Amino acid sequence: MTETAAPGRVLPHPDRAEIRLETVLHALSDPVRLRIVRELSTAADELSCSRFDLPVTKSTTTHHFRVLRESGVIRQCYRGTAKMSGLRRDDLDDLFPGLLDALLAAARGQHARLGEDT
Repeated sequence: MTETAAPGRVLPHPDRAEIRLETVLHALSDPVRLRIVRELSTAADELSCSRFDLPVTKSTTTHHFRVLRESGVIRQCYRGTAKMSGLRRDDLDDLFPGLLDALLAAARGQHARLGEDT
């Protein structure tokens, strides 16, 4: 993801070496955050935060994206007025091989088993 933010609009992200397994697992333990990651995992490119139709308030949505960003699961940048999000798949796959794929497969299986809407 290319950082194209205007000065003062750069969002903090952990460096790859700072990403910790327990922080990633905590971030992915919430159903709303897992839903965001599932959607990002199927996207060909970054998605605007406003693209997500989540069953929570705007402020809670902002919180969920912040937890994902600060844990190193996603990267965010501003493009004009849009905040764009993308999965840090390369970083996660290098640090924790197979973890993301296993979690996403388990989430898909649970989704199918429970017949959830999302």
